[in-house]
Amino acid sequence: MKLKESRALSFVAVVIVYVIAALAGVAIYRALSLPFWLALLVADIGATVVTFIFSLIFKNASVYDPYWSVQPIFILACYAAGRHLTALGVLLLVAVCFWGVRLTGNWAYTFHGLMHEDWRYVLLREQTGKAYPVINFVGIHLVPTLVVWVCILPAVFAIVESAPITAGSVVFICVSFAAVILQGTADLQMHRFRKSGAGGFIRTGLWQNARHPNYLGEISMWWGVALSCVCAMPQRWYLIAGALANTLLFTFVSIPMADGKQSKKPGFEQYKRETRVLLPIKK
Repeated sequence: MKLKESRALSFVAVVIVYVIAALAGVAIYRALSLPFWLALLVADIGATVVTFIFSLIFKNASVYDPYWSVQPIFILACYAAGRHLTALGVLLLVAVCFWGVRLTGNWAYTFHGLMHEDWRYVLLREQTGKAYPVINFVGIHLVPTLVVWVCILPAVFAIVESAPITAGSVVFICVSFAAVILQGTADLQMHRFRKSGAGGFIRTGLWQNARHPNYLGEISMWWGVALSCVCAMPQRWYLIAGALANTLLFTFVSIPMADGKQSKKPGFEQYKRETRVLLPIKK
């Protein structure tokens, strides 16, 4: 309990959990004689199981929260280590690190300790009752892991196969960098709004005309990665599946849950009529 009440000790605990999960994932990967992409999947799931076990120990599913942004950096760094990277490989590694470090920093800034749990997980626990342990593993841990695995797969293929850079690749890598800046700007504006204690709905900056510009950044990030790789490896066109899965996850899960929470505030229907879901453009 003392550990959970301390922000510093909670942070250290989460770091230790991720070191253990990373070591478990590497050990599983090395023990398998499978195609690299399939071995990566099994190892990734293994690391997720480790994280899930610790979420049960701490009775807090938010132990998993930074996995979304830490996992891709670790995966690409492992594949890049000791390889002669092409220009595309270098740009992909930099783009993913830029995205991951910023998003992890955002998590760290909002992390208050293991006594606090994401409101979405609390809601799911209340709504699902005895079925929550299954929902916790499948919905909160496994599905996001699978989505991010398939999102990072284009970059892994590009590095493993030493894909050459093309003009199209450069364009879409720029999309990814722009998406990180967009998401970071939206998050910063939201932090300032919450700190002001104004209440209601944020209607300034990127949020003036859109309800979820931060999600637009997240979605665009992975379309940029996927399409930059497909431009270099057109025979791997199916690797856009990750960006598509990520888009569907936000469209049918994250956005409806966020809007559902906002709908409890007075004036939501008018706010909804006046704003777009993702694009920060006047309606």
